[in-house]
Amino acid sequence: MGGRPAYIRTNVRTMALASITPRAPVAKPKLQAEASRFDRRLEEILQHAADVFYEKGYEGASMRDLSRASGMSLAGLYHYVESKERMLYLIQKHTFLTILEQLKARLQGVEDPDARVRVVIQNHLEYFLANQKAMKVLSHEDEVLTGEYRKEIAEIKREYYRTCIELLNQLKRERGLEFTSRIAVLSLFGMMNWIYTWYNPRADGDANLLAREMGNIFLRGIGSAAK
Repeated sequence: MGGRPAYIRTNVRTMALASITPRAPVAKPKLQAEASRFDRRLEEILQHAADVFYEKGYEGASMRDLSRASGMSLAGLYHYVESKERMLYLIQKHTFLTILEQLKARLQGVEDPDARVRVVIQNHLEYFLANQKAMKVLSHEDEVLTGEYRKEIAEIKREYYRTCIELLNQLKRERGLEFTSRIAVLSLFGMMNWIYTWYNPRADGDANLLAREMGNIFLRGIGSAAK
């Protein structure tokens, strides 16, 4: 998969900088460079935050823990992000949007319904294995967010769920199968999201092998439910 994109490109400072109309043409590149540096540093902070949440848990982690892991003062950390809840929100938003957007891109031109389900599994596992600490944090801290943060993340997750439901509905129609798409999708998510509890790269192989094996198990299981 490609390089890791910034966790969030529309943070408050970036938006403020982008809204300034430069008095002279030479000022615009400077503003863009400042925004880019801010985003890159924010991405680094969130990567460190995912490590701390992984080690200590969300409730056990303090802003001071997060500032130490980021190699900056507490005041400096607050300059980038105002709370650890916002950090968790940004980590979740980046993760779920990346998985969803990559899935949509990879489904382009894939018509076979079995192959489309395999794309879901491949896409999910590739990201999971490349970002195991962040994915463990999301698996354990998915109910922590409150208010608008919670609503926004829930809507992204619902879109991912709806996308997968439609893929299974297509499979049912074209293969003449009879199963409950909701149960099938949630069972698949359970298979994929908890691999961090048992995954061993030496015994289980890379993402390609794991996705192929898991795809075989899942598709053979629902494929036995003929009408």
